[in-house]
Amino acid sequence: MSDVLASLDQPLRLIFGADRPVYISTSSATGFMEAAIRNLSRRRVLCLVGGAFGARFHAIAERCGVPADRLDVTWGQPNTPDVLRDTLNEVPGRYDLVTVVHSETSTGVLNPVAELSEVVSEFEDVLLAVDGVTSVGGTRVEFEAWGLDFLLTGSQKALALPPGLAFAVASEEALSRARSIPNRGYYFDLVEFDRRAREFSTTNTPAVSLFYALQCQLERIFEEGLEERFSRHERMARRTAAWAANLAATTGRHFDVLAPVGYRSPTVTAVSLPEDVSGTAIVGGLASKGITIAPGYGKLKEQVIRIGHMGDHTEAELEVVLEATAEVVEATGRRPVVNLASDGGS
Repeated sequence: MSDVLASLDQPLRLIFGADRPVYISTSSATGFMEAAIRNLSRRRVLCLVGGAFGARFHAIAERCGVPADRLDVTWGQPNTPDVLRDTLNEVPGRYDLVTVVHSETSTGVLNPVAELSEVVSEFEDVLLAVDGVTSVGGTRVEFEAWGLDFLLTGSQKALALPPGLAFAVASEEALSRARSIPNRGYYFDLVEFDRRAREFSTTNTPAVSLFYALQCQLERIFEEGLEERFSRHERMARRTAAWAANLAATTGRHFDVLAPVGYRSPTVTAVSLPEDVSGTAIVGGLASKGITIAPGYGKLKEQVIRIGHMGDHTEAELEVVLEATAEVVEATGRRPVVNLASDGGS
């Protein structure tokens, strides 16, 4: 097992843009989200929220008894550096941790994490924790160059593995903060993760079969090449946006990418729908054709569809999905009235 872990070390560092060990947990990525909250805040957390997973950071803080506030933007809009700076300036020293989602899976927004990190660095004793679940391995992420303190992802998104593993890297400042917090938990103790990672060991019983799968998949990723992998995802994102624009032009109906230009994730696109089209109806129609996409998440469940184009998906496969989706859209009728007030979803 030590040999397997040693073989994973350098490839994972390259994917994360890190010169430090990348921790591997037998858990979902939500586990490392909780680790960020429990290990990295002594005072109060500011959670940047523009979708369901930004909101999840705040919910975790509440359940862990860690004081936290939300800084909300409209779902589908990015979190911006100026607003963050203004908020941190309102009460200097109020927050010691900021959380943000890089690629917000529920909206398809790619937040400007490098710029947000620059703002955080202007404030003494404030750390930045980043959810990179649909960005790490799917687009360029630079842990060191962007000055991040904590970055996490899961195995089942851009890395194209089965679910069950989570990955994270922590800065020396983050580890120092963790050492100062006595009640940081046991399973997700970052100090212990760091110690074990440097020994090519694990903190707890690992999901051994998934570690072997990871070893194989990393070989495949680097055989393709990270730059080509990133470029493929970008091409698929642009193709999906063009498809949505063409669908709007040919039908005369409202189909549009939810995220604004310049802030669109290369790994997942959320397409907003006309009032009389149901996201769940489209998903159901595609399921009957053997194709899986997702409806909107939470309060966007009926208003959008989400098309993933990451991991090992190919451009040829995407064309099949887009053609089938257009056929289902054409056959979709008026949807029932739904309650959009909840943040819940599937």
